[in-house]
Amino acid sequence: MQLTFLGAAGEVTGSCFLIETDGLRFLVDCGMFQGGREADKKNRTAFDFDPKTIDFVLLTHAHIDHSGLLPRLCVWGFKGPVYVTSATNDLLQVMLKDSAHIQEKEAEWRNKDRRGRHAHSSSLQEYAPLYTVAQAEHFLRQLQNIQYDAEFSPHPAVRCNFRDAGHILGSAIIELWLTEGNKTKKIVFSGDLGQPGHPIVRDPTPIRHADILLVESTYGNRLHRNMFETLDELVYAINNTLIEKNGNVIIPAFTVGRTQDLLFLLIDLYRAGRLGDMDIYVDSPMALAATDITMKHIALLDEEALNAIQWMSNNDGKKPRIHFIQDVEESMQLNTIRHGAIIISASGMCDAGRIKHHLKYNLGCPECSIVITGFQAARTLGRRLVDGAKLVKIFGEDIPVRAEIFTIGGLSAHADQAALLDWLRHFKKAPEKTFVIHGEHTSAMALQSIIQERLQWEQVSVPEQKSVVHF
Repeated sequence: MQLTFLGAAGEVTGSCFLIETDGLRFLVDCGMFQGGREADKKNRTAFDFDPKTIDFVLLTHAHIDHSGLLPRLCVWGFKGPVYVTSATNDLLQVMLKDSAHIQEKEAEWRNKDRRGRHAHSSSLQEYAPLYTVAQAEHFLRQLQNIQYDAEFSPHPAVRCNFRDAGHILGSAIIELWLTEGNKTKKIVFSGDLGQPGHPIVRDPTPIRHADILLVESTYGNRLHRNMFETLDELVYAINNTLIEKNGNVIIPAFTVGRTQDLLFLLIDLYRAGRLGDMDIYVDSPMALAATDITMKHIALLDEEALNAIQWMSNNDGKKPRIHFIQDVEESMQLNTIRHGAIIISASGMCDAGRIKHHLKYNLGCPECSIVITGFQAARTLGRRLVDGAKLVKIFGEDIPVRAEIFTIGGLSAHADQAALLDWLRHFKKAPEKTFVIHGEHTSAMALQSIIQERLQWEQVSVPEQKSVVHF
């Protein structure tokens, strides 16, 4: 048996793990790398294996850094099933087509720009998207639904169980029993673990045993602010911008998970009288679909979210005004609004999609605010804003940063260091080997150290990209 770390090793994005035993080869996740030109190169050379030889894929959840290269895997010859929860399937129907659409538009823009800069060249090679919308649609037929807590066998040598990870709708911890000869090993993939008490979704499921454990470490070196302080900061950012400075609030947010969290919190703060009348514009073509999918899977929501939904349905006359923006013309009209708007738009790391247009028109305005509510990977536009950049480049144009930047970490859908440790404490004994993944190097190393120190687990390591482990 062997495990190869193909992504999310020493970094956050590109989650992908190859498992091989007795001629069987399968993947857990097949995610897109994100963050600058280097990420694009990685995505185009991501497969250090022949996709035709992969028997199946197990997917932890729908976020693009875990699922985004699946259609490309299919284009390169993968024909097997991809096992997902029902909610993840529904989300992927929207997210992967949207990902493909963004890539097609990005390729169109790049080719136009290159043709303009190299008008004299007759042999200029066209920049191609990783996959097209048609290719994404073709791939989606390979998804197979699996229910939480229902053991299944995708192969005679493999048994699996998906447990609720509490990260986004449909997210899963994967328990995997792998048999070779007369030996069976249990491998647990944490996927992305949610922060207990987080809005909308339920808390992560405790796991009691693993021989081999892969645990995420996105926030392995820090603690989130508690929810009370987080909401205080969110209320201040919104009221100070809308009322005191008479500007706009721009919130980059992942369309799935974070956008629904924010809508729930804004409704709840309005109900509590902490925020006044609001015009909230959710500008993402798939945000309405993602919100509808959330309502479809209402059984997966926590009690607070159900209460907020009930309140909204009973208060048609007095509630925040939420506008879901669909077409491009409506989106462009938002850039003519000079004050009084809360604009929630994707992508969450500001590297693609409509958020770049809203940043272009609002970053230079000192009366406006940018509210960062999620993790920003290295080399992304969002990370440069968090790190205090005074000038950023958007669509080839230098944009001064005069708007106030708020970083509200307590809204993260990822467990912080304390929550990760609490989840690990449920194991009855230390796994034979624990691998700390899905975190930048400093974060992963910090979590490794604190696991060894506080839990007294000895075999804990941070794997390198493309490293291979035999067990």
